[in-house]
Amino acid sequence: MRLPDELEKPMEINLVPMIDVVFSVLAFFIISTLSLTRSQGLPVNLPQATTAQRQPSSEVTVTIKPDGAIALNRKPIKLEALQERVNSLVRSNSETIVIVNADQEVNHGQVVEVMDRLRRVKGVKLAIAAQKP
Repeated sequence: MRLPDELEKPMEINLVPMIDVVFSVLAFFIISTLSLTRSQGLPVNLPQATTAQRQPSSEVTVTIKPDGAIALNRKPIKLEALQERVNSLVRSNSETIVIVNADQEVNHGQVVEVMDRLRRVKGVKLAIAAQKP
C-alpha cells in the first residue's frame, strides 16, 4: 500500500550485472580462441624458420620432448609402437598430414629415426613444425 505523500521513484535498470556477464563471455571466447591457435602437440620449444608456413590442421601429431620422450596425439608412446599406431589412425585412400613437433634441443638422429618410421606408413605426408622468428 502506498501513501499519497510518498514520491514515486523512477524505474532504473542496473547495468552492472549485465556488464559482468558480457565481460565473462568475452573472456571465455578470448581464452578458447588462444588455446585453439596453439600447436596441437605437447608444449615444446620449436626451432625458428623464416620460411615456416601454416599447414591445415592435422589429426595426427607426433611430439618429441627435450628429454627424448615421444607422444602421439599427446599420449606417450614408444618408438617401436609408433608406426603401427599411426597406421591405424591413417584413413585408407587418403593422404594424412602427420605433424612432427620436435623440441629444438632434441638430437637430430632421433628426429630422423621418428620420421623414418612415419614414412613407412602408406598415405602419410610429413610436416615439421617450426615457428616464425
